[in-house]
Amino acid sequence: MDFHTQITLRTKKLGLLIRDARLAERRSIKECADAIGVKPGIFRAYEEGQRAPSLPELETLVFYLKLPINRFWGREVISDAASPVESLDLTRLIGLRQRMIGALLRQERNNVNMSLKHIADETGISQPRLKSYEMGARPIPVPELESILAVMGSRIDTFFDQSGPVGQWMSNQKAMQKFLDLPEDIQNFVCQPVNRPYLELAMKLSDMSRERLRSVAEGLLDITL
Repeated sequence: MDFHTQITLRTKKLGLLIRDARLAERRSIKECADAIGVKPGIFRAYEEGQRAPSLPELETLVFYLKLPINRFWGREVISDAASPVESLDLTRLIGLRQRMIGALLRQERNNVNMSLKHIADETGISQPRLKSYEMGARPIPVPELESILAVMGSRIDTFFDQSGPVGQWMSNQKAMQKFLDLPEDIQNFVCQPVNRPYLELAMKLSDMSRERLRSVAEGLLDITL
C-alpha cells in the first residue's frame, strides 16, 4: 500500500475516532471547533474524513474532551479528571505547538540526513508544502505527519507535547492509567499511608547502581548471619 492510500485511509479512520470521541463526551461540533480554534465546517470535514487535524489540534481536542491522546492510537481509557481548559488561550497554544513540531521535524530530518525531495518523492507531499510544515507556517495534518515520520523511521509519540500544560495533563493521565493497571492488592498497598516508608525505600534502591545494591545486600547478610 502506497503512502497516498495510507494517508487517505488514516484520515477516514481518524475522522470516525474524532466523531466517536465528541459524541461520547456529548459535545457539539461547534463546541469542539471553538475549542481548537477552527470553523465548524472544518471540524465537520475532520469528522467526515475529508481532511485531518494537525497534531496540536488533536492534542488540544483530547485535552478539551478530557481524553488520553492514545485514544487515537491505542486502547481507549477515559478519565474523570478535570482539565483547566478554560484558563488557557488554546488558539495561541496550538500556534506555538505547530512551530515547535515544525522545528522538531526539521531537526529529525537533519539527524537522519534526508532531503525534502526524498521525503516528497516518498510521501507525495510537495516540497513547498513540506517546507512550510517545517517552518511552522501551516498545520500538519496527522496522517501526513505520520507518513513523513514513517519515511524517516521515527515515531509520532516522540512528537507529543511533553512540557506544556497539555503535555503535563497527558502525563498525569498516563501515570493514572499505569496505577490502574496494577493488581488491586498493590494499589491498596500504595494507598496506605503507613506503607510510604517502604515505597520511599524502594525508590531509593531503584536509583542505586548494581554495585551499590550488591554492597547493601552483602551488608544485610552480615547483619542477619
